[in-house]
Amino acid sequence: MSSESRLYTFSDETKQRLRKFRLGTSRAKDPQAIIYEIDKKTLEVRPSDDDVYTDIESLADELPEHAPRFVLLSYPLTLDSGRLSVPYVMLYYLPITCNSEVKMLYAGAKELMRNTAEVNKIIEIESADDLEDIEEKLKGEP
Repeated sequence: MSSESRLYTFSDETKQRLRKFRLGTSRAKDPQAIIYEIDKKTLEVRPSDDDVYTDIESLADELPEHAPRFVLLSYPLTLDSGRLSVPYVMLYYLPITCNSEVKMLYAGAKELMRNTAEVNKIIEIESADDLEDIEEKLKGEP
């Protein structure tokens, strides 16, 4: 067992929610996202609220300016070949304005979150404005 999995925790409810989200979004017609945070006292990774965001603008509005977050994103898009694809990715939101202690907290949990959420790809973003070109980032990388 890795040291990260002993340090950070996920409640059973959060694990079930992660699985349900992953399985339930593969056929979605609209983008779907959930924001996750780490409780600094208990080191529990949990949803920051009960919302599932279905548009990028409202998701961007909810990201704090000075604190990192993990965002699970299922984003339906049509590839240049005409094929429909629904990438399921984790956005690692790390604003340059957050302090190093919090950066370290999230950096330590990044791979554990990736594995627990069963995400293949992580996209790092530094500001909510980076979400404006998320479709290009999803299309541009295999």
